Amino acid sequence: MKVILYTDGSSRGNPGPGGYGAVLRCTDAAGALHERELSAGYARTTNNRMELMGVIAGLEALRRPCEVEVHSDSQYVVNAFNKHWVDGWRRRGWKNAKKEPVKNPDLWQRLLAAMEPHSVSFVWVRGHNGAALNERCDELAVAAATAPRRTLLVDEGFEG
Repeated sequence: MKVILYTDGSSRGNPGPGGYGAVLRCTDAAGALHERELSAGYARTTNNRMELMGVIAGLEALRRPCEVEVHSDSQYVVNAFNKHWVDGWRRRGWKNAKKEPVKNPDLWQRLLAAMEPHSVSFVWVRGHNGAALNERCDELAVAAATAPRRTLLVDEGFEG
């Protein structure tokens, strides 16, 4: 099954309250369109962590191996795979080319694990440029980030 996954992340303050939004879309064998929206908000996090969480949440929601095309306006996420940055980070023990620790290794490792059963490709989309599903993900992410503080989750990887 082929799945289109649109994602976005938001942080109010960076770091600050943040959230992600994801929209999964696929067509079944009978031609029926299926769509699912996901989002969550965190009390204190960063934009890049939320960009990663949008992809992670979408992939972790899939129940069987799929061909997944991830659409994101995050060059941080897209370039990590399309320019093979993540391969170098892994080879160097989660260090970048300057031999400094890679930021967000907990989420990069979780994302790689979520990708395992799937065939995943990444497509960069310009943010706030009228792409309907990208705009919807932004709405979900911002709504999650601005939800009442008592409903926000703790980003253990950021706070730890």
